[in-house]
Amino acid sequence: MRLLLDENISYRVLKIIESSFPSSVQITQLGFSSMNDGEVFRYAKERDFLIVTFDEDFYELQLMNGFPPKIIWLRFGNSNNLKVANKLVSNLESITNFFSNEEKGLLEIF
Repeated sequence: MRLLLDENISYRVLKIIESSFPSSVQITQLGFSSMNDGEVFRYAKERDFLIVTFDEDFYELQLMNGFPPKIIWLRFGNSNNLKVANKLVSNLESITNFFSNEEKGLLEIF
């Protein structure tokens, strides 16, 4: 279960979550800072990533195209890196269950 962090989430979050979410990456680390949301969506689908974002755009893409990829939509507003990381780690069980559930494509974390 690998996470693909949207560009609005700092790559620094990865250091904090790496033991819970190994092999996760942030978009700009892949050299895709100029990639549009549709391209990121396809990239995540082709490589079995869960997209983690603060943006509604990926949810809208998913409504039009279905899933995968699955979306983790962070609904607590832009926050510091530690808060983002703690929210992800503290929701590890929910994220794991979401990943294995073939009927759900969106997980909202508040």
